[in-house]
Amino acid sequence: MTTAAAPPQLAARARAVRTSPVREILALTARPEVISFAGGLPAPELIDAEGIRRAYDQVLTDEPRRVLQYSTTEGDPDLRAAVAARLARRGLPTEPDHLLVTTGSQQALTLLAAALLEPGDVVVVEDPTYLAVLQCFGFAGARVLAAPTDDEGIIPDRLADLVARERPRLLYLVPTFQNPTGRTMAADRRRAVAEVAARQGLWIIEDDPYGELRYEGTAQPWIASYPAAADRTVLLGSFSKTMAPGMRLGWLRAPAALRRACVIAKQAADLHTSTVDQAAAARYLADADPDAQIARMCAVYRERRDAMLDGLAGALPAGSSWNRPEGGMFVWARLPAGYDATALLPAVVAHDVAYVPGAPFFAGAPDPAALRLSFTTHAPARIAEGMARLARALGGQAATG
Repeated sequence: MTTAAAPPQLAARARAVRTSPVREILALTARPEVISFAGGLPAPELIDAEGIRRAYDQVLTDEPRRVLQYSTTEGDPDLRAAVAARLARRGLPTEPDHLLVTTGSQQALTLLAAALLEPGDVVVVEDPTYLAVLQCFGFAGARVLAAPTDDEGIIPDRLADLVARERPRLLYLVPTFQNPTGRTMAADRRRAVAEVAARQGLWIIEDDPYGELRYEGTAQPWIASYPAAADRTVLLGSFSKTMAPGMRLGWLRAPAALRRACVIAKQAADLHTSTVDQAAAARYLADADPDAQIARMCAVYRERRDAMLDGLAGALPAGSSWNRPEGGMFVWARLPAGYDATALLPAVVAHDVAYVPGAPFFAGAPDPAALRLSFTTHAPARIAEGMARLARALGGQAATG
């Protein structure tokens, strides 16, 4: 009997890129008794299931042959027109042909990585940054560098120095209600970032999944709206936070040559995003009142954010700090020096409550004392109980440093 040879190893990129710690924590906290502040999930009871069901019923009744058939890679014309109109109303003139519909905005990142990056290319991100983008750029073989930040986001002068020194191909950032920190970049910094990109020859990926979830304050202009960066900025958006994440619908707005490259990359990936899901989303946007639905979500989320902010002083050890986001889904907190949020998590989960440690979100040196808490999925009373559990979990924990 011939001995079988071992199959070849996985590709180096598959061996090198780690799994998502957030996904692992979500699996750990799936028990219904756990009050989880870990996942950045929309509240399921706020998803307009009835309105979405009607939209599916209507397109399946009116156009079954079209919506159950293959479609174009670029996306449903009605959906692209609806997105373009919404962007224009919010101050960014956009034509339907400027857009590519993607299978969630996460796919947009994958397509952009395929279109823009060669192995070894340098990418700059905020520090900390969206965790899944580190996976995406890691799979592309990029070298990811952290841009210095403060409580207002990227520091433009420090970014300019980094770009001049390292010559990256692109900058990725979430300037509004950032994941994981919830912070928002002010208009003067956005303009300065656009000017750095124009001066140094840099692509910008401006990810905006949370921008419509504003609870207070004034909306800031998109970086894509500044003339200096208009020819080099890709704006990403998603229906996961305002319609339904299970529909897996996102979009990218990009200059023509890059958009065409992303279309080709998408043809190689999945041909096109689900025809029926796109058609239902377009019908929902046309027949429902999405702005009223978003306003309802914002009203509820504002109460939940405030409940979390009210409870943190009693839940975290003395000397902790946290921010007050104007919108989005996350509060960013820091335990006192010497505490390790990752090391403390098992004891916290044992008290049937959970957060996400901040360390995995850093492309540079991690802050072990940082943690992210999401407030969107629980009512205020449940948040208060979670804060009480967190206080009991952390009350007997000493610093490790």
